[in-house]
Amino acid sequence: MNARTEPGQAGPDAPARPPLVRELLLVAGLFLVYKFGRQLATGHTAEAFRNAHRVWDWERALRLPDESTVQSLLLHGEAVVHTANTYYAVVHFPATVAFLVWLYLRRPAHYLWARRALAVVTGAALVLHLVFPLAPPRMLGATGLIDTARVFGPSVYGPPRTDALSNQFAAMPSLHFGWALMVAVGLVVACRSRWRWLWLLHPLLTLLVIVGTANHYWLDVMVAAALLGVALAVFRPPHPPGRALPRHRPALRRRTAERRELVGAGR
Repeated sequence: MNARTEPGQAGPDAPARPPLVRELLLVAGLFLVYKFGRQLATGHTAEAFRNAHRVWDWERALRLPDESTVQSLLLHGEAVVHTANTYYAVVHFPATVAFLVWLYLRRPAHYLWARRALAVVTGAALVLHLVFPLAPPRMLGATGLIDTARVFGPSVYGPPRTDALSNQFAAMPSLHFGWALMVAVGLVVACRSRWRWLWLLHPLLTLLVIVGTANHYWLDVMVAAALLGVALAVFRPPHPPGRALPRHRPALRRRTAERRELVGAGR
């Protein structure tokens, strides 16, 4: 995403940027509501573990791959698993913020589309966290998985009973994956570069990380993708940025019109 390959939208037909202060308040308000809502979902430990056993059984009934297969790949080297834990801890939120900032500055119409889709996905996730609390696989002994962040570091979570900053029983859906997928889809749609499809590596890496570190089940990812699919079906993306017309195009049109007039006059 640079000035040479991705020129900003300009001209009388370019959509106006929404007021910056309003957008900051909207995004901050959404984040605060989400954090407050996650706290409302705490205190359902027994139900969260019952749901975790159900999800694990559903995955086996659906013959989904065992999450331990992905974790075993990470455990081949301490550097690999440490990198995965770091990716989980530090990439999720900053990458989404950077995505929204870039769209706001360079693609205002795409910014409004992406912000609306993210708001819908986040709001739906909050409702699911309230009605379906779910312990992550790292807490479920039946999975045979280990908490890689606790063992190898770094970890963003403390003990569940004393962690006042996050609700650790909100595994479904995975907003780590839902937001990462929206970032990739948004950049693929908004950019013109032939390399834009490489942005799909972000949700792919996020998928491997959240499953391999035992923070999410496969079904968490599938539900997040389904919610995003519904949001994108409701909010259609704007047209991709078009290429500027060559400067000689208006002159060519005038010459074509004049030629047609001359032909008509000779009849």
